[in-house]
This record gives sequence, structure tokens and C-alpha cells, in this order.
Amino acid sequence: MKEVISSCRLKGTIAVPSSKSDGQRAILAAGLCKGITKLNRIGDSDDEQAMLRNIEQLGATIRVVSLDCTEVHGIQEFPKRTELNAGESGLGMRLITGVCAGQDGEFSITGEGSLLQRPQLFFEEHLTQMGVRIDSNEGFLPITVHGKMIGGKVEIDGSTSSQFLSGMLMSLPLIEEDSTLIVRKLKSIPYVQMTLNTLASFGIKVEHENFERFFIKGNQSYNCDEYVIESDWSSASYWLVASALGHEVSISGLNLGSAQADKALLDMLKMANCSVNIEDDLISIDGSDRTPFVVDATHCPDLFPALVALAAFCDGVSRISGVHRLKNKESDRGVVLQEEFGKLGLKIELEGDIMLIHGGTKLGAANVDSHNDHRIAMCLAIAATKLEGEMTISGSETVSKSYPGFWKDFDGLS
Repeated sequence: MKEVISSCRLKGTIAVPSSKSDGQRAILAAGLCKGITKLNRIGDSDDEQAMLRNIEQLGATIRVVSLDCTEVHGIQEFPKRTELNAGESGLGMRLITGVCAGQDGEFSITGEGSLLQRPQLFFEEHLTQMGVRIDSNEGFLPITVHGKMIGGKVEIDGSTSSQFLSGMLMSLPLIEEDSTLIVRKLKSIPYVQMTLNTLASFGIKVEHENFERFFIKGNQSYNCDEYVIESDWSSASYWLVASALGHEVSISGLNLGSAQADKALLDMLKMANCSVNIEDDLISIDGSDRTPFVVDATHCPDLFPALVALAAFCDGVSRISGVHRLKNKESDRGVVLQEEFGKLGLKIELEGDIMLIHGGTKLGAANVDSHNDHRIAMCLAIAATKLEGEMTISGSETVSKSYPGFWKDFDGLS
């Protein structure tokens, strides 16, 4: 599918969808309860729908009560053998794999699209230390997990993705033994905190020392009567940048106390000399005096696309650290940002772990490609509003991964 965008002025209020990160964790946690949990505000993103299908396949029962409320009757007994598909969700696959590793059975997990090209060696390198046998496609999906996991003390590498750790943190409370995880070089710490918050909401206790040692008691039980999924700061990032670029856009429903990593964008906007305006439930940005900025996105790599769209229209060179976190996303995101914004005339340099964006030069519309990456499509759409001529974005349907209503919301503002 292609989307054609011309220079325009956006105006209005956006209520962004619920967080697929929070949603996937909550859906799986509800599936692990023995009773019934009401989940409010499950989104219709591809990733959340894949998680719902997977917990059903593992034995949960799902009943849609209303547009905003879904009841999950949790898994009473895991199957001894089943096949699961996480779609293109790296988080969903890693959470599901971790949970299945704690159960007595044989679970085959696969995915779709770019997820099939993303290495998953963590499972073979770490879960095997806990008594789990892993069969994989030379470190790639599909993988088969033969549980069940035993507790004890294990040292794990957190440098590739925090999602592997989150899967273990959701699984280990259910096994018989206590566990201690010693975590080296942990990245995306805010996402681990999100997992801990979800676990606490479902009655699970995990202690940690500075996110370096985690202590998990075994034989715990998941329990939660009702859970409300937060609005998504990742989806909001594009509208917040649009506001900073001069569009009259306000965003509603965001939780300022959220543990979501991408809430860091507010501080980053301030570092670009933008003013953050908060009035009642609405957030808007005054970027009339914006400047180039220097930020570290190591722990919030999903902000790179929105930050590049912002930096393109700041007069000077902006610097973003954390490029190594971009390679194993839906695309090789650092290279793709360089390539696609380069078509507009924007110079982006990749120097090791640093991205340098030479903003403030005259840019022009062009035919661009999403590379099947939802975040690339959305950041290009925001950039297109500030360019002369028409931009055609190929593969625009990819927004369904996280924000199926993005184009409808975009059209509603323009």
C-alpha cells in the first residue's frame, strides 16, 4: 500500500492508542492467572492480537465484553505440546518463549517477516543453563523449547535486549525453586521496570539490586481482577514531534508517571530548547526556538525515528547515541533512516554508536519506502508535512504493527 502526503498543517487533538508493550505484558500475565481478569483498553495492533491468539492456544479463554473491556479466563493447565506464532513481535516471542520454558512440555515458537531474520541465540546460551533443551534454526526462528526450567543462580547477558530478561522474570515466579539472575550490561532498563510494574499489579514479587541482581521466589501465583493498559508514549512520539515542528497538535491520555521508556522524549525535547506545555489532560510542544540537540537513546531506541524527524528541522547538527540498538529492529533502522531521509536531502552520518543529523538544510519530497518498519513509515509522514511537493510512502500499511489507526488520525488532523 502507498500513502501520498503533501505539505500541510496539522491541527487538533489526538488520543493515542494503548501501549502494545504494556498490552502484551498484561495479556500474558492475565493468561497466567487461574481466575478471570478484566483487561481494559487492549489495542488492535498486530502484536497485541498475536499475543491474544497465543494465550488462547496455551489454554486461556477470551471474552470481549465491550469495545474497551476484554475478560481473560487464565490458563488452567498448559498443553504438553503446541505450536505458537508471535507474528512480527520480538517482545511477544521472547515473553512467550520465556514462559513456555518454565512449563513441562514441548513448545514450538515461530514468527513472521523480519522477526525470522533476527538472531535469538540468548535462549540457547542461557536457558540451557536452567535445564531447558532448545532446538533452533541455527540461532534463528523457529525454535522449540523443551521444559521445564529449574531455578538456581544464573548469569545472563542483557546487552542485546531486555526482552529476554522480561520473559524470564514472567516465568520464574511460577516454577518450584527460587532463582537469582545476575545481569550484565543491561539495556532498556525502563522496559524491565515496566515488566516489574506489571508483575506487581498481578501479585508477583521480584526483588532486585540496581537492575544487576534479581531475586525471584518460586511457587508464586498470578492474580488480578482488573487492569487498565496505558496509552502509548511510542505512538505519541510522532505527534509530539509534529507539535514541536509547529503543528497545532495536542495529545491526550498520556500518563506522566509511566515507566514507559519513550516518555524520555519530553526531556529530550527540552534539550532541543522546546517548551513542554501540560494543561489538564493535554500535552503540546512549543518548538519555535528549537535547536540542535545531543541525547542518548540507548535505553529508548524506538525514539530514534521521531528524533530524526525533529533533528531534520533543527538548524545544525544533532547527535543521538545508541545506534547499536537499531540493527535488530523491524529493519536495520539506523541504515534505513540514513537511506530514506537521504532521499529527502538530509545528511545523516553513522559513526560507531553515534548518529549525526545535519538539519536545517532545504529538503524536498521524494518517493520513500517503509522497509516494512512501522516507525519508519510514521516518522516519514511527519517529515512530509514540512516539505514542498508530494511524498509517496511505499509499504505504509506496516503501521498496523503498533498503530493501525495512524493514517486515519493523520487525515483527521490535516
